[in-house]
Amino acid sequence: MDGHVFGEDSADIDWNTDDEVEILAGPVNSSQPTLTAMGNGEASTSAGVSHVSLINHFVGMGFSEKLVAKAIEETGVGDTEAILNTILTFVSLEESPEQPQQPLSMTSDPSSSDYDDMLVDELSDSGNWSENEVLSDEHKRLLMLENMGSISEEEKKLLALANMGFTVEEAAIAMKRCGSEEPITVLVDCIYAAQMVRESDCYMPEDDLKRIVGIVGSCKKRKYHETMKKKDVVEDPIRLPKPMIGFGVPSIQPERTSFRNLPEVARGPPYFYYENVALAPKGVWDKISTFLFEVEPEFLNCIQTAIGSAKLTERIRGWVESCEGDPPESVQRNVLEQCRKWNLVWVGRNKVAPLEPDEMEMLLGFPKNHTRGGGISRTDRYKSLGNSFQVDTVAYHLSVLKEMYPKGINMLSLFTGIGGAEVALHRLGIKLKNVVSVEKSKVNRDIVRSWWEQTNQTGTLVDYDDVQQFDTPVIKQIMDNIGGFDLVVGGSPCNNLAGSNRVSRDGLEGKESSLFYDYFRILGTVKDHSRLSQQM
Repeated sequence: MDGHVFGEDSADIDWNTDDEVEILAGPVNSSQPTLTAMGNGEASTSAGVSHVSLINHFVGMGFSEKLVAKAIEETGVGDTEAILNTILTFVSLEESPEQPQQPLSMTSDPSSSDYDDMLVDELSDSGNWSENEVLSDEHKRLLMLENMGSISEEEKKLLALANMGFTVEEAAIAMKRCGSEEPITVLVDCIYAAQMVRESDCYMPEDDLKRIVGIVGSCKKRKYHETMKKKDVVEDPIRLPKPMIGFGVPSIQPERTSFRNLPEVARGPPYFYYENVALAPKGVWDKISTFLFEVEPEFLNCIQTAIGSAKLTERIRGWVESCEGDPPESVQRNVLEQCRKWNLVWVGRNKVAPLEPDEMEMLLGFPKNHTRGGGISRTDRYKSLGNSFQVDTVAYHLSVLKEMYPKGINMLSLFTGIGGAEVALHRLGIKLKNVVSVEKSKVNRDIVRSWWEQTNQTGTLVDYDDVQQFDTPVIKQIMDNIGGFDLVVGGSPCNNLAGSNRVSRDGLEGKESSLFYDYFRILGTVKDHSRLSQQM
């Protein structure tokens, strides 16, 4: 079993091209660059002349008096460079479309004992950028109060956070958690920390978890940390090792070699190989291991096949261009995080762009144009590349089969996708005598069939489109006809299990994720029939 290391969210995006609208990706993280030098938002009453001079100075540079006053209110009058950076940041944020607000959960009762437990969920779930970019009614109300001059200090902070790209609701939750008297910087860190913890869930190393929780500062971090510990005990998720070293990954190996004893029932032939992302919902990997003979997962390195939107790339350009000279550390950190998360690469000065399908194919180890042609659109190519096997690493793991099966191999491929395991075996020089593929997507089946023909395979490829029809009588008949299976390969059948859908995931109990149980069912049937055939 293998866990690909990434875990980022995915949903629909708005990526316009000349020929189509791309719809593969996910919500863009709502994090905006933090303002690097903010004070308590109050200027000293003894500095009235200096205050007026500063306003005149920056107004003379072409900035509006309202914007300058807001920046001075946030940073104080002591640091003109900090004021300028704040003004430029506000200008960038005003030029970038604002995000719509999502309704605050009706169960978020600050007086409830469960409120603290829900904060991270509320901050993250309500903090996604939408491509509609419409101001919420609450945001409009705050802007109106500001224009009328009847806005309170607490509402000023809410508006400042909303103007930075956060929702009014998540800003309100942070203020209730940390206290309305806290400066903007603490509130921003609180929101960021909650988003980071929620995004990484509890799968991050313990040291990193402590570091992230520490960012929350005065926001009741002790109670939060204790709550996370309680959840760890109940959920008992598999934590990612640090460094990420697997059993047999061609990288720096641990000082002490790890040995595993497999139970007799798990030993092949037929061998099995199952893949899913490491950042699956809580408890998923434990349950997978339970069903697959208590075999512990190995961790592999891979890329997340998620695509950032055009508006995200424009937003990043605005962040960088709004800074004079080198961007502050907060902007650098946020830009790099977005680039890592959405596979963005630098294509020019202050310009980033998503990876093209051809580039993803290369990084994943597939042949050039593997997903191209045959009426397959660019959108379908992105979809098909999602959560794919990393061919080179899989080939490394399966390389032991080359000496074991010099005359070729019979393989059962469940939830085949675009044929990562088939390509890996072919690259190893292992003849594919008989491959039975079960894949729901016609696009993916066409891709595998096209690759099969283009590589002049001499074996037999039989594909099924419905795993439910692949029942015990069918399995036994196929095995009797071809002489049994040597290898059973499978992968995560959908985004719900793979971790790309962070909103409506149900783990192994989801409508599509429950297909994992079909993998276990079919593997058991194959092993049982192989055992009976050997005894006859």
